[in-house]
Amino acid sequence: MSAARSVTRTQWAAITAVVLALLFAGTATVASAGRDSGAGADDRTPSADSADAGFARDMAVHHQQAVEMSFIVRDSTDDEEVRRLAYDIANTQANQRGMLLGWLDMWGLPKVEAGREPMAWMAPEAGTDADANADADAGMDMGSGDHSGMDSGTDMEGMEGMDHGSAGHEVRDGSLMPGMATKTELEQLGKARGKQAEILYLQLMTDHHMGGVAMARGCVQRCEDGTEKDLAEGMVAAQQSEMRLMADLLKARGAKPRTAS
Repeated sequence: MSAARSVTRTQWAAITAVVLALLFAGTATVASAGRDSGAGADDRTPSADSADAGFARDMAVHHQQAVEMSFIVRDSTDDEEVRRLAYDIANTQANQRGMLLGWLDMWGLPKVEAGREPMAWMAPEAGTDADANADADAGMDMGSGDHSGMDSGTDMEGMEGMDHGSAGHEVRDGSLMPGMATKTELEQLGKARGKQAEILYLQLMTDHHMGGVAMARGCVQRCEDGTEKDLAEGMVAAQQSEMRLMADLLKARGAKPRTAS
């Protein structure tokens, strides 16, 4: 009986995360269409160095890796709960990535800017108390529950040579932004099978979501485009819900999220 309740709870958690993501994405699409048709829309076009453009570029790259990891684990396990979660994450983040890249096209801005550090748009502004580390820590707020201790695509071209992004993240081994897995970790995930693959995927994706939540909150604070801010708020809600689900799935497998490095 308890097992049945557990399955029902995790299924509802997954459904809630997907519904939240689709709801906010749909709202953002409708709002964008309405705003684009209004007078003076050109006056609100973000600049290349704006937080709006930076978030769109960086989150598109961040999402691409989540999609990649999700496809890897779907081929590495027969567990329906993990496969369902992986499908939901891949589908949601691929759609959101398309929206972000579409906005860059609409704004007439490049999807990749050589020489610009990842996350540079999240740097504290002069004369404010903004702290990039506080933004990173924000990704750990996952609501109530016993979840303490939590810690590739063509768009990545031209970014590998960077040394550091903001929030004190060291770019190393392909990990361009907070939460992103390294090339070594992706290779380990590709070789893992069964329960080992499930645990590693859930741990890597929890880290990935934590970085994503911090980035999305950064956009909510810094972006000026209301539609983009709506999408960012939806990302925060959906990814926090998925982190709670992943903590439950890890616990059921005798594991837990990794400690923040």
